[in-house]
Parts: sequence; structure tokens; C-alpha cells
Amino acid sequence: MLKSIDFALHKLGISIIAFSLCLIFLTNPVLADSATNLDNGAKVFQANCAGCHVKGGNIVRRGKNLKLKALHKYKVDNVDAIASLVNHGKGIMSAYGDKLTQQEIADVSAFVLKKAIAGWK
Repeated sequence: MLKSIDFALHKLGISIIAFSLCLIFLTNPVLADSATNLDNGAKVFQANCAGCHVKGGNIVRRGKNLKLKALHKYKVDNVDAIASLVNHGKGIMSAYGDKLTQQEIADVSAFVLKKAIAGWK
């Protein structure tokens, strides 16, 4: 009986550790961003986006900027949604899926979200 209790506790401990690791990897933004290169995202932004979106603004449509409030309003407030917008475009914004690699889109999307959260400072 003692062996079965030890085995159950061992199994429970492994389950708790596995669950904790899943939480860390799925919710930690530093680890989630590790697949992106923010320096490259800044370069991609400068070369392709800054002409219209200087400092997160929008020279064409003022309200459709890259500030966090606008990103929330238009439900483009996560990396995947930003990447989809960059990839496919919307309205008068051009699509960049045929101009940028998927890695460049991921990098610039992570860069935009980080800058929006920081207030474009």
C-alpha cells in the first residue's frame, strides 16, 4: 500500500510540474516572443510601414493608427491579428503577404504590439 501511495504522489508531482511548465510557456510573453526578432521587426517597420505609420500614427486615416487604444477598438490587439492585417491588408492598407516573408511579418507584428504597449516611446 505504501508503494502505491508513493507512486500516486510521484505521478501527481510530475503532473503538477508538467502543468506548471505549460502555463509558463503558454502565458509568458518573453518566451512567446522568443521566436521573433524585434530588431528585425523595427527594420521591416521602418522600410515598409513608417511612411504611413510614423510613431504609430496614421497619416492617411488618423483614427486607424497603431496606438493601443485603436488596436483594442479594431480588435487587432494581439500578434496574430496584427500579422493577419499585415499579411492580407484591409481597406486602403496594402497587403504585404507577397512582399514580406512570414518571419518578417511575425517580427514586425511583434514589434508593433510591443511599441503600442509602450505608447510608441
